[in-house]
Amino acid sequence: MLEYKNLKNQDEEVMAVIKREMIRQAEEIELIASENYVSKAVLEAMASVLTNKYSEGYPGRRYYGGNQYIDEVETIAIERAKKLFSAEHANVQPLSGSPANAAVYMAFLKPGDKVLGLRLDHGGHLSHGHPVNFSGLLYNFTQYEVDSQTGLINMDKVRELALKEKPKMIVAGYSAYSREIEWQKFKNIAAEVGAFTFADIAHTAGLIAAGEMNNPVPIFDVVSTTTHKTLRGPRGAIIMCREQFAKQVDRAVFPGMQGGPHDHITAAKAVAFGEALRPEFKQYAKQVIANAKLMAEEFINLGYQVISGGTDNHLMVVDMTAKGLTGKDAEIILDKCGISVSRSTIPNDPNPPMNPSGVRFGAPAITTRGLKQAEVKKIVAWINAGLEQKDEPEMLNNIKARVKELCLEFPIPSI
Repeated sequence: MLEYKNLKNQDEEVMAVIKREMIRQAEEIELIASENYVSKAVLEAMASVLTNKYSEGYPGRRYYGGNQYIDEVETIAIERAKKLFSAEHANVQPLSGSPANAAVYMAFLKPGDKVLGLRLDHGGHLSHGHPVNFSGLLYNFTQYEVDSQTGLINMDKVRELALKEKPKMIVAGYSAYSREIEWQKFKNIAAEVGAFTFADIAHTAGLIAAGEMNNPVPIFDVVSTTTHKTLRGPRGAIIMCREQFAKQVDRAVFPGMQGGPHDHITAAKAVAFGEALRPEFKQYAKQVIANAKLMAEEFINLGYQVISGGTDNHLMVVDMTAKGLTGKDAEIILDKCGISVSRSTIPNDPNPPMNPSGVRFGAPAITTRGLKQAEVKKIVAWINAGLEQKDEPEMLNNIKARVKELCLEFPIPSI
């Protein structure tokens, strides 16, 4: 754990908040699918002196002096990203997922161009064309859906919609879809209509890097991902593309969308990519999927509806209506049990987004702590007990005590 000696002495108020959050993380179960725990090495890189530097431009082509070592660390990050994903070109400067996606659109599209993306309440992301997001405001999105019966993407219907709409780009990759994606079928459909292919693998990047899920990078024109979530790095993003699109992607990131990159985060990305290249990361990814699959099975056995009937990756969306609850209700109840989750819409959700019908559960963070199948069964049983006995404070407190006991048995590596 970082000692924070200077922060303790200089700003007790901020340090106190950080300490409370450290205790919360240490003593509670994290099932939010987009969250994870970074290593001590990643934390140290983020706290390095590289935060002091300004480095607009790219390695060997900067607009400031004194960047010879920044060039080195960015090059390391680029080469490791390319190796991880078999990419021809990688830009490691994007500050986060949505800005990365904005840069992709800027690189390939003009405002008003037609794009095909998945509806938010069917598992898509805000930046895949939601009307309130920049993507939906700047571009003409037509949105495909999952099948109402199976919860799966029907590729025949995607093809029908693409042939009808003739989009300039097709977006694939999601924030709440639990199944493998048929990347080649998307590519074939795009070829029929002359569209660019864009994969957003923010959620599954770590599983793809480990070879546990199919990789779209050699297939698609351009791919973005965040560097946290299953990849277990710092908050940030990267864009990968075919070499023929490298210049337009780089120009879209800088100077198109951003000024100077955050060099301390670039270093932390490089460290995380190095960790993901090690054999033990593959074992981690295998265990994430095993834990998620069992979690889905346990929910189904308890009478919950899991959207699409299970999972192929790290997450699942569970409908709470059978328990007479909304996703928001469940999130609040489980918070009282020391279990963090995120509410989620379900396909064709009759409830509004702030109070939807479902909850999204994910296994990346608990797997980083070392929890396996035996612990997953306990956690799902506690979740069910908490939701069924939500009006009994003593029961919720009892669950929270058991959660804390389990968490202290499996400490977070960096805390």
